[in-house]
Amino acid sequence: MMKIAVDAMGGDYAPDVVVIGAIEAAKSYDIEILLVGKEKLVSEMLLKYKWSDSEKIKIVNAEEVITMSDAPTISVRKKKNSSISVGINLLKNKEADAFVSAGNTGAVVCAATLFLGLLKGIERPGIAIAFPTLNGVSMLIDAGANIDPKPAHLLQYGIMAEAYYENVLGLKKNPSVGLLNVGEEATKGTEFIKETHDLLSKAPFNFIGNVEGKDIFSGKCDVIVCDGYVGNVALKVTESVAEMVHDLLKRRILQGILGKLGVLLLVKNLKKLKKDLDYAEYGGAPLLGVNGVVIIGHGRSSSTAIKNAIRVAKTEVERRINERIVNSIQSIQQLAVA
Repeated sequence: MMKIAVDAMGGDYAPDVVVIGAIEAAKSYDIEILLVGKEKLVSEMLLKYKWSDSEKIKIVNAEEVITMSDAPTISVRKKKNSSISVGINLLKNKEADAFVSAGNTGAVVCAATLFLGLLKGIERPGIAIAFPTLNGVSMLIDAGANIDPKPAHLLQYGIMAEAYYENVLGLKKNPSVGLLNVGEEATKGTEFIKETHDLLSKAPFNFIGNVEGKDIFSGKCDVIVCDGYVGNVALKVTESVAEMVHDLLKRRILQGILGKLGVLLLVKNLKKLKKDLDYAEYGGAPLLGVNGVVIIGHGRSSSTAIKNAIRVAKTEVERRINERIVNSIQSIQQLAVA
């Protein structure tokens, strides 16, 4: 049976929501979950939520916790018995098939890179985020793993995200890939962007050129490639705008008796809209490029988000995404030699 290690201490609402999400996943999927964290506390949570099946959910003790404010590299080296380090090492030692955490993103990236190493042909890992657009679902890579990349790293991001979009999300063959820039013309942008554009234009995938910020949610392309600094800023701005729009709609729509009556009439469609826009529906973000399946959840993950992150990990293992990435990288290297 597939084993998925889950960081029980990771996230703003851990361990409660993590334990609930793990229980929901254990009920829904044919997997064994290893909850990594403070054994006494996690055990109490399982009892609180009336879970007694020790075959489907086991606890792996890890007494230390890397907080959201801890410096990633220092904390990974100093807190060797943290839930993140212990969970990643379960994956390294093949005692688990995947690792899921909604904890400190930098620490997860650091621990995964340090303990698991990188896939053959990959120089830097990247975080890929799936999100809804007007034309279906798109992916953005990198969302913060590497803030100072080289053009070759962005080429590798495009290869990895294309393989993930096609084989794990399973949405379409030969997905389109765009480079996030300040303009559509190939002559726009910094020297770094121009060099990256040149590399991507020669790659054996469906590169459609530069895309602008306004194109992110239009669905103009399936995979958007950028450096981790830009990607993380874009992600945080998007979250902020989504929360503002949500709050403004609540304020305006609920004003007056007519507004409240209107909400009652629209409640079904509003629920569908909320589901479309909810990051929890897409599970966690895969950390692509490391030698193992690692899924990073949002710090504010709900139990539904944790459950879906576990589902994403399961799918990634089943579809052997890392093998596909290595094969794609090797194919491009062979073309370069030829």
